[in-house]
This record gives sequence, structure tokens and C-alpha cells, in this order.
Amino acid sequence: MEDTERTLWNEPASKRYGISTVSIPRLSYKDPLADKLIANMKPVVLTDTNLVGSALKWDCCYLLENLGNSPCTVYMSKTHKFKYFDANYTKKCDNDFSPPTEHKMMRFQEFVKHLKSWKEGDKWLYMQEPLSEEILKSLQLINDILTFNWGWARRQQKQNNWGPLTTNLLMISTQGSVTPAHFDNQHNLFAQIYGYKRFILFPPEDYDKLYPHPVWHPHDRQSQVDFDYPDYTKFPKFHDIKGHEAILGPGDVLYLPLYWWHHVESLFQTHFTISLNFWYKAGPNLGLSETIMYPLEGYQKMAIMRNVEKMLVEALRDVNEVGPLLRAILEGRYT
Repeated sequence: MEDTERTLWNEPASKRYGISTVSIPRLSYKDPLADKLIANMKPVVLTDTNLVGSALKWDCCYLLENLGNSPCTVYMSKTHKFKYFDANYTKKCDNDFSPPTEHKMMRFQEFVKHLKSWKEGDKWLYMQEPLSEEILKSLQLINDILTFNWGWARRQQKQNNWGPLTTNLLMISTQGSVTPAHFDNQHNLFAQIYGYKRFILFPPEDYDKLYPHPVWHPHDRQSQVDFDYPDYTKFPKFHDIKGHEAILGPGDVLYLPLYWWHHVESLFQTHFTISLNFWYKAGPNLGLSETIMYPLEGYQKMAIMRNVEKMLVEALRDVNEVGPLLRAILEGRYT
């Protein structure tokens, strides 16, 4: 990591996890290399897009004034980790599955009250709420959003053949909060508004080193490896993992390609962090054109493997049979 970035975090505020990393490039959006990296689905931090320039004044006081009585979804955790789970899948999993977090709807003003009074020992808090008509009642906030640099975002969408924008997710989390390694199946322009976040990214082809949960598991798309206490006996390939690292500060935008794994930390420089993502669907012909180019890209292999798992679940109608059958096929014991 570059010295300029290293000053933005300190031990033990951030952990090293014993993972070797290289720095994700930090570039001006005017640099031709930035467009090349995005076109090739490689991560890059863009320092001057002004994508959310009008939102850099969004501190808690400003948002409280403009979102005060609006409903928002707040996740709570007894630890610093917020590992996503799909509640709809808990019925298909073992009965002993225990959700790692809880969530509730509360008014934004109530959330801010909890956030400002938060201290170590309290439950960690993480608000995640799409910017929808339901919460956007303030003309001032709407004007802020209208004056985002949509021209640059739309240019990226068009020239890289992304699908439509699906969500702008507003995220506010307590310091020290961690989102464990996972991947998304959409492109993401991740904009940092307040505070600092640390990202450790891994390319799609490293899926075998990160041991994803099965597609039918509530933790689908999440790594099974606990970065704090990795079990190298159970997950031996994790020992060879290498990451791509970046620190995002206010105004920075990270292009996060679909299927790239990412581990995210809210750093301790501020009491909380505020971020906003721009999620875009994959283009209509992502890796599935009539002329398939070999060797396949990492994201294409991941998509194929997930589809195979899903088909087996449908065919066998018993998730407990899928794992053994897949292992038998991969080991050449099934013909």
C-alpha cells in the first residue's frame, strides 16, 4: 500500500489478516487507464469524478434535517461483523442456522439517536436503505441527488454495456463495522461520502480459495472463511490468497466489478461512515455471446458453477445430495 494511503488507517483500527495485498490503482477519471480498467472489469479508485460532490455535506445533522421521519432499515450485530443472509433461504437450510444479525425498521431520527450515543459494548449498527420515493420527501435532498455527476455515470454505463441502474443504497455504519468477504452479481460504483472505508478485493477466479457457501444456503455469495480466525485445515487454499486493497475517503469512487469478492471495513477515524452505491445490472450478453471465447473469464466460470448448483437443487430436490454429487463429478467418480 502507498504511504499516502497508509496514513489513513492505523493498527489496531484495521487488521492485516496475514493477507498479502497490492494497491488498487488511484486515478483521475480523465486518465485513459481508468476507462481501460473499467472496460476490462478491473477495480479502480477514481479520485475526482464529482459523482456525489453535492452529497459531501451529508453528515448526520444534514440528513436528520432532510430524512428525520423517514423509515429506514437498520441491521444490528452483537459483533463488529455484518454477514448478509437471505431469510427466505433459512427454511431450506439446517434447522440449527442462527442468523448472525437482526434488523428492524425505525425512523431515521431514532437511528441517529442510537448512532450518536453508540459506545463500545453496544450492538453495532448498520443502516442500509435505498434512495426511493418513500424516503425522498425533502426537495433539498432531491436536488442534491439530481446534481450528482450522472453524465459520467451514464457514460460508463453506455460504453461498458451495463444494464440499468437498479439501486442507490445509502449506508451508514458505526466505526469498526466489517462486511465479510462476499460478491455481488452487479457492477457497483461505490461512492464514499463521510469517513473512511477499507476494501480488500479478490478476483472471481479466487472463488476456490474463498470457499463460498452453497447457493441454497442463507449465506449464498458469502465466503465461509473467518478472516479473523481462518481454519487452514478446513480451508487450506485460503493460505494462498492475495488481495487488492484500497482506502476510500470522501469523494472517492471505487469501481467494483461484478463477481469480485470484497471485504469492507469502516475505519476508526470517525464515529461512523456514510457511503452510497450505484448498482448496475450486468449487460444482456455478458460472456454469453454466440461466439464464446476461451479460456473463460473468472466471472463466467463462477456464473456457470452457480447455474449448475441451482439446476442440481431443482433436479434432486434435496440440498443435502447436491454437495456429494458435485464432489463426485469433480473428482471423476461419477459417470
